[in-house]
Amino acid sequence: MPANQTRSRARERNNALNRPEFMSLNQPLKSSSAEARGTARRPSQRHQQSQTQPGTNGQHESPENNKERKELPEEDCMQLNPSFKGIAMNSLLAIDICMSKRLGVCAHTTSSWGSVRSMVKLLALTGHGIPWIFGTIVCLTRSNTLAGQEVLVNLLLALLLDVMTVAGMQKLVKRKGPWEMAPSFLDYLAMDIYSFPAAHASRAAMVSKFLLAHLVLAVPLRILLVLWAVLVGMSRVLLGRHHLTDVGCGFALGFLHYSLVEMVWLSSNTCQTLISIGTFNWSPLY
Repeated sequence: MPANQTRSRARERNNALNRPEFMSLNQPLKSSSAEARGTARRPSQRHQQSQTQPGTNGQHESPENNKERKELPEEDCMQLNPSFKGIAMNSLLAIDICMSKRLGVCAHTTSSWGSVRSMVKLLALTGHGIPWIFGTIVCLTRSNTLAGQEVLVNLLLALLLDVMTVAGMQKLVKRKGPWEMAPSFLDYLAMDIYSFPAAHASRAAMVSKFLLAHLVLAVPLRILLVLWAVLVGMSRVLLGRHHLTDVGCGFALGFLHYSLVEMVWLSSNTCQTLISIGTFNWSPLY
């Protein structure tokens, strides 16, 4: 028995199929077919991996692309399928800016109408809020009639309402004029810094409507008063301080202020009370 075992071992050693390089020949056919299938699947798997790698790279790159898109300003982003309302608004704003810049013929001394710039500035000054407020206070101190004091007090309140409302709307909208210009000292006092709405146009419309309603004026003076209000509004466009839409909205706001003052009109007794509180030594007339 031991001799037979030794002989069998020797045969196995001498058998070439038992060598490592020929071990695959002793494996069954199923394994070989499985390997063939595996080799057949490998190219497809590689192809799938090659397809999935760009996707994964795109996923890794997507946050960077999103950051770049977020960093782009809104002006550089193209809107697809914009609405008709948006197109109309943008077109009207473009026309407004273009026409306002062309009408700014007195914006600088070197402009086409630069020689009359001082006269246009003087015309615009007549619609400034500070002269009107101080002028109303001076007239109120020299008035000796109850009716005159009543009208002047309500006019003063209307002027203050106009200044505060326009200043608040300008601070809210913060629209700049067609030409880049620094506000003057009087503009800072009246808080008339931005373009929309036009404070001079609003004040001119309100004052002209107020005076036409509460003063007895001849027809030529009434025509001149209306013409003055229109010229004050246009002077701001000629000086390059406001757009045409700013002046138009300013006129509408002025009429609204006049309507509000008429609705809350202060009586003569209330005006006398306010005068006595403001002056401390005013002797009201009875």
